[in-house]
Formats: sequence, structure tokens, C-alpha cells
Amino acid sequence: MAKGKTTAYFCQECGHEASKWMGQCPACKAWNSMVEEPTIKIKSETVKQSNRVGGILTKLSEICTGEEERIHTGLLELDRVLGGGIVPASLILVGGDPGIGKSTLLLQICRTLSEEKKVLYISGEESLKQIKLRADRLGSFPEGLLLYCETSLDTIESVIEKEKPNIVIIDSIQTMYKEEVASAPGSVSQVRESTASLMRIAKGMGISVFIVGHVTKEGVVAGPRVLEHMVDTVLYFEGDRYAAYRILRAVKNRFGSTNEIGVFEMRENGLAEVKNPSEYMLNGKPKGASGSVVTCSMEGSRPILLEVQALVCRTNFGMPRRTAAGTDYNRVNLLMAVLEKRAGFHLSDCDAYVNIAGGMKMNEPSLDLGIVMSLASSYQDKAVEDDVIVFGEVGLSGEIRGVSMTKQRILEAKKLGFHKCILPKVSIEGLGKTTGISLIGVSSVKEAIALL
Repeated sequence: MAKGKTTAYFCQECGHEASKWMGQCPACKAWNSMVEEPTIKIKSETVKQSNRVGGILTKLSEICTGEEERIHTGLLELDRVLGGGIVPASLILVGGDPGIGKSTLLLQICRTLSEEKKVLYISGEESLKQIKLRADRLGSFPEGLLLYCETSLDTIESVIEKEKPNIVIIDSIQTMYKEEVASAPGSVSQVRESTASLMRIAKGMGISVFIVGHVTKEGVVAGPRVLEHMVDTVLYFEGDRYAAYRILRAVKNRFGSTNEIGVFEMRENGLAEVKNPSEYMLNGKPKGASGSVVTCSMEGSRPILLEVQALVCRTNFGMPRRTAAGTDYNRVNLLMAVLEKRAGFHLSDCDAYVNIAGGMKMNEPSLDLGIVMSLASSYQDKAVEDDVIVFGEVGLSGEIRGVSMTKQRILEAKKLGFHKCILPKVSIEGLGKTTGISLIGVSSVKEAIALL
């Protein structure tokens, strides 16, 4: 081995470095996460120079703050998730499954931003001709968009210092490498050092940097967990790659809320915004079918109407089968136990299948009453009226608890043509008068089921 090079063990979860292998990481307590990688010792003079911070000491009271001017991406759904737009000098990580549309989304952003800003798109996975083919499928692009294919971060840094762009997109971080780190691209050391270099570029030069990150089979960004701690914003692109819709969700955002989501639809010419997800999710709902109930979930400040479907039938085996798609399986079992204990339903010898139509994944407690009503509707074979919406949290005693942002849920239901709303009785207080929709308050599961 060359002089100065050694090997060390790194934790794939948190990036902790150790001189020998250990079964459990002492930092994050993860088991079997230590991997051996070659490293290189950097001279102390280089370390001191890299750690040197420019600037002067400043008192907190002397710092003037104002409304930070954000850069609008041209996609309202993305701006909503980011908290109003891109914050200058921010580092944004975009993760998602292969083929979900990460590169397509960022290329669409480049089309809008390059009209007024200087944008540099750096690809380590595709050639210039391949990017051009994808761009032609999306539509016309301004001439100001700069493309660059390179994987060496040392070369990329010199190009960025020379061109001084406003926006830089790195696709992807797992293909980038630094020459002084001897391990392969995509390893723990390379991903950590590459992200640190990009962070210094973003903060030092005032450039907003987007980083594309691949995910593992568990659904987390590949590489050390410290990668998500270093960046300012972490966005996850969710959804089935074979389905039409995509959900963009913020799991970390230093400049906005982490409760907002953006909904997109994959089309032949790229990603299209779904400005009314409720109407999109209720499209094709059957009329007069038992086990079908419309409920409302809140994602940040956005109410989304969903169809909960349930199918309850007698089992042919000794052990009944229970399935939940789009919601928590354990929560469904809990609600079925409440129905059996508090409402007298004999579900111990029944198969039960619960599904959130459209492929959405929701776990908000306000879906409880919708799931209970759909199970009761299918068990009794009585259909819930098509113009009724149901939401509320169900407790173990069979009580219906109040939920937050009730007025926003009711207004969304009214906008889509619903005339009745079954909700917790405690949530009706303080709503005031509502015209065009009838409010029915319930305080227990028995009261709600009696309305079938």
C-alpha cells in the first residue's frame, strides 16, 4: 500500500470511524454496520488550512435580518415543500427510488431557473447526449443552461469557481469522488467528504446546490446517516415507479415546514403538478358500494380527501387474514378490536382487507373513523351515502376524539360537492355557521355506525 494510506472501519449508518471492526457501532448503536475502507492521511498544514474560517466575530444583536428572498422554481408544488422557494446558499438533498423521476424533476427546474439565473447541471451518470435526449422529451430549454459531465469534485470545484453559477445540480452524490480519499465512489468516506466540499461551496460562494442521492432497499439515502445532517433540506420522492402519481415530501427543512407535500403526475413530457390531489384521488370512486368511505387527511396545511375501502368476509381457514394497504397494519387491527369490543361486531372469524385507494400512504389519526365506518359498512353490507365525508380519531374506549384543522377539512369537502360531514362532536364547537354542508357530530363509535 502507498505511503500515507491506511484502512479504517466506518459505520454505514452514522459515519463513525474506528480503527478496528466492531459488531455494534458505539455512536449510533447499529449492529453489523461497520465496513472497512481505505483512507489517506492528510498533512496537518492542509487540515489547518481547510479548517480556517474567514470572517470576524459578530454579536447576535448586530446582525440585521429581513425577509429572505427566495428563488421560485416555477413549480408551485416544489415551492410549497421547500417553504416558498429555494433559499440562496442552501444545500438540498433529493432522494428516491431508481426511476422515480428525480433527474426529470431537477431538469424541469433548470428549464425555468435558467431563464433568469445561471444554472449548472453536473451529471456523473449520463452523457451530454443522453441529457439532451431527456431534455427534448420535456420540451424546449433556454440556451443559458450549462451542462457538464464529470465525477471528480476537484475538477468540479474549479469549474464552479470559474463560472460562478447561481444554482448547481449534482446528479448524483454517489458517483462523485475526491482524489485525496482512496476509497471508491459511493463509499462512506467519499460521500461524506464530497458532501462537505459541496457544503463549503454553497455557504462560501452563496450558491444553491441540489444533490441527488440514491436510496437503499430500506428506503433511506445510501451512504452515512451524517449526510442528511449536513444538508439544509432533505426531500424524498415517493411513489410506485409504475404508477402515475409521485409525492415529494420534506423530512428535514431548516427554512420551512416538514409537513407539506407536493403531488406530481408522471406523463410522457415529464412531471405535471397535481394542484387538486383530492379530486385526483377520488376519481373513479364507486357509487352505492358498501365498504367505501371518503375521509380527509391533513398534510401540513393541505387537506387531502381519500377513499378508504374495506372488504370483510367470512374466513375459510382457522386463522383469519388481515391486510392493510396504504395505512398502518397494526392500527387496523386495533380499530377492529374496538369494533368487536365496543360495537359488538364478531370479526374474529372474518377476513378483513383495508385499502387507501390511489396508492396513497397515510397514517394520520383522523383516518380512524373512516376506517371504522368502512369496516362496519362492509360487514353489514350497507353503503355509506356518496355525499358524506367522515373523519375523526377513535380511542380504545370507542370514543371519537377531536382532530386539528377541522374547518379546512370541511371547506375542502364542501368545495368538492359533499353535503354531509360526520365528525367528532367536540370539533363542532367554535366552527361557527357553515352553509352548504350539514355537520353531524358523533361522540362514540356506536353513534357513528347507527348513521349507516
